[in-house]
Amino acid sequence: MANDQKKMVDSITSMDEDFAKWYTDVCKKAELVSYTSVKGCMVIRPYGYAIWENIQRILDGMFKELGHENVNMPMFIPESLLKKEADHVEGFAPECAWVTYGGNEKLEERLCVRPTSETLFCEHFRDVVHSYRDLPKLYNQWVSVVRWEKTTRPFLRSREFLWQEGHTLHETAEEAIEETERMLNVYTKFCQEDLAMPVVQGMKTDSDKFAGAERTYCIEALMHDGKALQAGTSHYFGDGFAKAFDIQFSNKENKLAYPHQTSWGMTTRLIGAIIMTHGDDNGLVLPPAVAPIQVIVVPIAQHKEGVLDRANALCDELKKVCRAKIDDSENSPGWKFAEYEMKGVPVRVEIGPRDIENNQCVVVTRHNREKTVVSLDDISTVIPQKLQEVRDGLYKNALENRERRTYKCKSTDEIIKALEENGDGFVKAMWCGSEECEDKVKEITVFRLTKRKFQTFVFAAASLQKKCSIGAKHINKQKYFLYKTTEVALCQY
Repeated sequence: MANDQKKMVDSITSMDEDFAKWYTDVCKKAELVSYTSVKGCMVIRPYGYAIWENIQRILDGMFKELGHENVNMPMFIPESLLKKEADHVEGFAPECAWVTYGGNEKLEERLCVRPTSETLFCEHFRDVVHSYRDLPKLYNQWVSVVRWEKTTRPFLRSREFLWQEGHTLHETAEEAIEETERMLNVYTKFCQEDLAMPVVQGMKTDSDKFAGAERTYCIEALMHDGKALQAGTSHYFGDGFAKAFDIQFSNKENKLAYPHQTSWGMTTRLIGAIIMTHGDDNGLVLPPAVAPIQVIVVPIAQHKEGVLDRANALCDELKKVCRAKIDDSENSPGWKFAEYEMKGVPVRVEIGPRDIENNQCVVVTRHNREKTVVSLDDISTVIPQKLQEVRDGLYKNALENRERRTYKCKSTDEIIKALEENGDGFVKAMWCGSEECEDKVKEITVFRLTKRKFQTFVFAAASLQKKCSIGAKHINKQKYFLYKTTEVALCQY
């Protein structure tokens, strides 16, 4: 049937008019969050939290399939413990929140409200790991952390946010690196398959590594407006933390050795990524895997005899194959259509007197508003197919957006020109991998682009014996980088 793209929700600012305002409107009007009296902190409302619960459920299952166990570390870190790893504490010092009083008494030692939990895990590992037989330790926790951000936005940056943080300990560097890369692949699979969000994998440069890490890997996704968002990170720590915290074990040769450590995490930022990757001017568009309601049943002319009974029976049938709900409120069908479009429900099912008479219903998919008349005898088979269609359609649209906003350039002048003429996006270019060229790209691009309010990521691919797009050096490795002007960070892939 014809695809009616009429805007149904006039209270949401258009993306093209003001993307940032559109994003805030969606967060508030779709009832995902509300603000609090604590600046930079938010209430995640039931609908928003239900999305997070589905993210948590899927990821937790993936972790456990690989042998990870959930634990829970304390919220507070003694200052002396935090200072044991110098690079780590230096990296987080500006964002730390401190507790100085317990009741009415001043504490002898300040307590940091955890910004991350590496030091706590290290303290625990020191107590429980003594032999190679105790390894590996594969732990994860689902907690909140606090980082005193100066600028905040719902889900994207807040002073308190929810996340999972995995922490593992291994006998060898090879095992730890394998774990680091395996978890990055887990995140990639989750984002692409369950969130319908294509991502780019890679390893950050030394200047943008996690504090205390030897290697930091990440995945980046491109949003509707051409800006990129870091969706997940995985870190290889080497034995640096183990040495700082004196974690040792007896190896197979009965000699003391330091274990190798990893850490990896995803946060509620993913909800922001979903909004900005798939949303439209009518509100949310949710991937079925994490949608709190996958199918909404809307009775038409529900005041007529038999309509509500049949609609409820239909909803009960659908609950066997999906997360279904019926809206039998006294609001008009038009209001209900707009409401559930706003909330991003993947599929809407309409049923009225004429439909009942003809043993059918109308199925509408949220991402493209296509309507299909479906026999009630086939509905339990058709709905899972429609949910898969929504997921596939969302991924296709997101991938097309990324490909359309990916520009190939051979020099910094071409990079600047491409972004100025085409707007934000990814830029493929060559890079020799040197810090000198990295610094030059930061200097030139930040100077030229930030004045134009670009928040751009640039990634570059290099071929053997090709000249670097930034300097005169020749390439002897396969390398490319991801560049973000606002955080001045390059990432090699």
